[in-house]
Amino acid sequence: MREIYKLSYVTLEIEKGSLMAKSSKASSAVVGTTIDAMIKEGKALASIWKQTNSLKNSTKANGFDTRLGKLLQQLKAQSTLDSGQVSRQTLTTYGIHTIDRRRRAEALWFVENEVACRDFMKASKKGFTSLSALQKAMNAASKAEQPAKAEPSDVGQSSEAKTSSATEHRSVSVQITRSKMVDTILHHCKENNLNIEDIINDLQSHVAKQQRKA
Repeated sequence: MREIYKLSYVTLEIEKGSLMAKSSKASSAVVGTTIDAMIKEGKALASIWKQTNSLKNSTKANGFDTRLGKLLQQLKAQSTLDSGQVSRQTLTTYGIHTIDRRRRAEALWFVENEVACRDFMKASKKGFTSLSALQKAMNAASKAEQPAKAEPSDVGQSSEAKTSSATEHRSVSVQITRSKMVDTILHHCKENNLNIEDIINDLQSHVAKQQRKA
């Protein structure tokens, strides 16, 4: 009986090992196929990008910019860089390093904002010649929709604050005379418990210093 159990255990272990090996091979095949397909796609895009000029065609479901943007989106999701950007080495591996940097950025932007872009293009009465033009138009429309900054309001201010503010504005154009200066000094002395005689002595000392310097 012990020999039968031992034989059964060995058989199960062998079958388990076989299944794990098959699973591992299958997983590698899927990953390898995906990477190979992405590399093939990248090289295909690199070979045709200079021939693609029509935005209407390039933004179709199978258009150049849509395909390029989706490939970059996948590579960005797999990026190991802290910035989340696609490295130069990765771009080279997938064959799209020869595509203009600006074109790559615009294609990625289009895919990441695809719904909004397509709605804007559909609503626009005029067509767009490039993604640059589309992006510029969308940015301008977005800024136009933002509410203008409200002017400062005096709502909630006390009557004293309003009077003080109005006095400050008027004082800019009011000419200061000697009598008004004296009144101002007296007022501040009273408000701050200062001795007017001390102020006069300080003024005389200051004038004397000025005269010596002259």
